[in-house]
Amino acid sequence: MPIDPARAVAADPRSADISWNHKDVQLYHLGIGAGTPATDPDELRYTLESRLHVLPSFATVAGAGRGIAGGLTGPGLDIDLTSVLHGGQTVRVHRPIPPVGAATSTTRVAAVHDKGKAAVLVLRTEAADTDGPLWTNESQIFVRGEGGFGGERGPSTRSEPPARDPDKTVDQHVREDQALLYRLSGDLNPLHADPQFAARAGFDRPILHGLCSYGMTLKAVVDTLLDGDVARVRSYTARFAGVVFPGETLRIRMWSAGSGGRVQVAVTAVERDGAPVLADAVVEHT
Repeated sequence: MPIDPARAVAADPRSADISWNHKDVQLYHLGIGAGTPATDPDELRYTLESRLHVLPSFATVAGAGRGIAGGLTGPGLDIDLTSVLHGGQTVRVHRPIPPVGAATSTTRVAAVHDKGKAAVLVLRTEAADTDGPLWTNESQIFVRGEGGFGGERGPSTRSEPPARDPDKTVDQHVREDQALLYRLSGDLNPLHADPQFAARAGFDRPILHGLCSYGMTLKAVVDTLLDGDVARVRSYTARFAGVVFPGETLRIRMWSAGSGGRVQVAVTAVERDGAPVLADAVVEHT
């Protein structure tokens, strides 16, 4: 079997020195749709180096996304990229991410769950600089066809939104070239650019990166409910419930817990009759 769960979990963590600068941050922000309108003062916080702040989801691509990409190789792992789908993502930030920085990133396979038709790798990446911990990422990676090995199914957490109208709704258009721009931040999987590769993976055309819609959603929450203050975000988790095709429109519905420091989010694709995109999404904040 291409995945040996016991060997993968027992393997030593893999560490790498990573760095980033304002250009990396700006490219990431542009890749998730920032900069429209280009001269809007609120958008310039994402695009102009003299005013730059860093959306916490940048942690998923800092260092060209080595945490996730590096976690798919190593002892006990022999994975065909056409069988891989991103199932869920959590980012916890321990303090604001600086626009220019360097850190040591350490990744390990925290668990391998057996979902029957698929195996799920839980990859945990921790980054720290000379001042201490910066962020912790946890990625759930589905590997189709690798389940059924008799392992634990793993936890199943659900965070259903309240049974009332959302407090805020944002419709966010996904540009036709969005995946081509976003992939320059590090995820060069041809699934998001090459029609022939996408067809081999079972899609009629390339799909948007799940982490792109993930970042677009967090930006909408920050800009709409958190006064545009990225430093208020403490953690953000979401399950990827369906694909997004470039050119579609995301409908981002938000429910605030008021003083509870919690926003629940559901994201759907408008053009496909509300097909789910992100589910069980929660932003915890100050």
